[in-house]
Amino acid sequence: MDNYHKASKERKKLIEKLLIGAVDLHCHSGPSVMPRSIDHIEVAKEASKVGMKAVLYKDHYYSATPVTELLNKHFSQLNVKLLSGVPLNNTVGGINRYAVDHGINLGAKLVWMPTFSAENHIKAHESDEDFDKKFPTTKEAMLAPTPLKVTKSNGELIDEVKFILDLIAENDIVLSSGHLNISEIWPLFDEAKKRGVNRLLCNHPTYVIGASLDDITRLVGMGAYIEHSMCMFVQRSKYKFYEPDELDKMIKAAGVDKTILGSDLGQVGNPSPVDGFRGVINICLELGYEENEIRKLISENASRLIGI
Repeated sequence: MDNYHKASKERKKLIEKLLIGAVDLHCHSGPSVMPRSIDHIEVAKEASKVGMKAVLYKDHYYSATPVTELLNKHFSQLNVKLLSGVPLNNTVGGINRYAVDHGINLGAKLVWMPTFSAENHIKAHESDEDFDKKFPTTKEAMLAPTPLKVTKSNGELIDEVKFILDLIAENDIVLSSGHLNISEIWPLFDEAKKRGVNRLLCNHPTYVIGASLDDITRLVGMGAYIEHSMCMFVQRSKYKFYEPDELDKMIKAAGVDKTILGSDLGQVGNPSPVDGFRGVINICLELGYEENEIRKLISENASRLIGI
């Protein structure tokens, strides 16, 4: 499946129609210390050309919120809302309330719990000799990350996380579970709900996170949205790990109303984010999803979650 380039003119026309209003909550454009094929401005122009509604830039090392604020002002003619968030990795001091407070006051719409600095991510890297082929590495050697966890040895959340959850709740932005293990996500989301966080997101639950299909269903029961990365499903992606029937099972485990498809693209050697959308829309059509369902997967659910 995903034979977009072999699709009929009618199919391609439908795909372009569905692209209008799409929202990408997982775009890895540059500048970045990781090798990127496309920069933030190029992404915005590409998204504008096909009529996308919004793009959220994600970098594991810094918040792109200052960049998005600048681009929204000077490239407003593109009619694409540009967003970002705060990644709680070592480069911002780890699980750091000051980074979150600063990001929110600049306009950040999302906070990622640790990703590449998460102890769970680091263990996955160390235990898999082929991990470098599955996750991009930096262009130049950098300091090894210090492992981060959101829980104490007894499984309770650390106080700094609780403080950050209060900031997220107060400002009604999105909490992403980052690259935490599923065992850490349960107490995180439990506490988040108790503290009034209304926007919960779990990224690529079956990759690094260790979640099962049953876990996905349980996460949705807690009110979370589930995001799957297009780079793991579309042809020509060097990070294609799954087949279309597996995506179908993942969508059904959460339900169409709680599933989001984000590109997770921008890396050197991979399709562009917009091409990722074209590929995954084609996959969904071949799987039998209706147009209204696909719009939920690539636009409406993300819009609702992020609040635009």
